[in-house]
Amino acid sequence: MKKIVTIGAYGYDEESFFGALKSANVDTFVDTRLRRGLRGSTYAFLNSLKLQEGLRTRGIRYVYLKELAPSKETRALQKKVDAETGVTKRKRTGLSEAFIEGYKQQCLADYSPESFQRAIGEESEVVAIFCVEKTPDACHRSLVAIFLHEHLGTEVQHLLP
Repeated sequence: MKKIVTIGAYGYDEESFFGALKSANVDTFVDTRLRRGLRGSTYAFLNSLKLQEGLRTRGIRYVYLKELAPSKETRALQKKVDAETGVTKRKRTGLSEAFIEGYKQQCLADYSPESFQRAIGEESEVVAIFCVEKTPDACHRSLVAIFLHEHLGTEVQHLLP
């Protein structure tokens, strides 16, 4: 793996989302959502089956790593802070310390970079880590990218709409 890119759903339409992946030369797409669907027609192209088909037709492999999705309990830690500060999920610009620590303990403490490499396959060169939040600092995908960078030295780029 030469490079990791991260990408969220919010702020993209179908054309710009897949265009960003192609421009970054992504060959492997890693979905790290617990629930692989989005409500409404705006982001219907990112519901699991449509997303997988869209990636397949563009020659991008799809990998689902549920073990990197934050649990409901860990997400509740962030939801509590968001409620206290009056910030909605789509307007959030950062993660709370409670969420970060909870996510690291729940998902990353026992996760090995070798497990990630096995899951994506040896042929993967540019890997996209995906979740829904617009900015990486507001999403667990940034924590996954930091973890992989620290353990594998892999370059990280964040794709933004």
